Amino acid sequence: MYAASSDRILARLLTLHPKLIDLSLDRAKRLLTALGSPQDRLPPVVHVAGTNGKGSTIAFLRACLEAAGKRVHVYTSPHLVRFAERIRIAGTVIEEDALIAALEECEHANDGAPITFFEITTAAAFLAFARIPADYVLLEVGLGGRFDATNVIDRPAATAITPVSLDHQQFLGDTVAKIAFEKAGILKPGVPAVTAPQTSDAAAVIAARARDIGAPLYRCGEEWHVASRGDGGLSYRGHVALDLPPPGLLGPHQYANAGTALACLECLSGFTPEPSALARGVQRVEWPARLQRLAQGVLARLMPAGAELWLDGGHNAAGGAALAEVAKSWRDRKLNLVFGMLNTHDSHGFLTALRPYAARVEAVAIPGEANARPADEIAATARGLGLAATARSGIVDAVAAAAEPGARVLICGSLYLAGRVLAENDATH
Repeated sequence: MYAASSDRILARLLTLHPKLIDLSLDRAKRLLTALGSPQDRLPPVVHVAGTNGKGSTIAFLRACLEAAGKRVHVYTSPHLVRFAERIRIAGTVIEEDALIAALEECEHANDGAPITFFEITTAAAFLAFARIPADYVLLEVGLGGRFDATNVIDRPAATAITPVSLDHQQFLGDTVAKIAFEKAGILKPGVPAVTAPQTSDAAAVIAARARDIGAPLYRCGEEWHVASRGDGGLSYRGHVALDLPPPGLLGPHQYANAGTALACLECLSGFTPEPSALARGVQRVEWPARLQRLAQGVLARLMPAGAELWLDGGHNAAGGAALAEVAKSWRDRKLNLVFGMLNTHDSHGFLTALRPYAARVEAVAIPGEANARPADEIAATARGLGLAATARSGIVDAVAAAAEPGARVLICGSLYLAGRVLAENDATH
């Protein structure tokens, strides 16, 4: 069984969760101080917040930096199949022995005090990063920004805010402006702040915060621009002009994510890559469960002749809208959805965006998730939107029901569902 030792430690760490959550950095800072402040010994950090596109933007950053010959540490969340996916050390997923050592050291230093799972595992990542040389650290915010455990880097090399929309309202606020305020909490005085395309409400809040603290803004549509060329290639115009191949991640929204990454790279002092390296990075980027076609594996073999199986981890209304833009170009064949979502997210908003393009919905509760939305509830929501929908008992049952000759099956609604799908599809799992 994979990572039995680290899994046992991670299970113990979950029991330390505070009975009452106060949004602050006090717990994280206390533990990091006990560990010798590893966050102060990191290579230059690019800190990325936002509602959608954080992971894809970091994937483009990593691909471009590595194509330019740089060693890069990466911290992302959540994981899909294995916890170790969250921590990449100089380009490679952290090894089990190193993960165990970092987790045990954090557990010992914490000494049983209340702390969230994300806070203590973030400290473990910083500890691992501080001990292995690298040129850059790419750091993804877990939730919000202002009080996120990653927001302990006093002076990152650059910050970035991907598109802000409604999500996690119970923690971050019930308007885009309130959520943008939380995201803008990662901005730092004198540190370049890259912003992806934003609504006017979000842009105004981010600009106000940047002005208040003296963070120079580098905004999409103002200081930099990105577009799809007629041949599908990517056109970027900022301090430099770049004409690059099409992004290696599919979907119109990935042009903005790639552009955000290129804008961040322009803000890194002393980093002047060859355009050929950026072209390789943009084209060769990999990021699972972002419009990923599953052509092999247990689930893929359920597809009849001519059918396709796709997977995406988008999980809010904006994610549904991004998929809808892709579905517009998929009208060459019937589209069936396999859909599951957490009960903390908006299934109605997500499915509303895809309603014009989907033939039917096979609803599934995410296996092993206490907060999974029940399959019958999802099916009822879909039927309320005028979609044919059936509640299914599990992933295999849902995919088998959606499979039709010549159809395109899209599994979507949650990164947690995507992780279960990848594990289920792995023929060796």
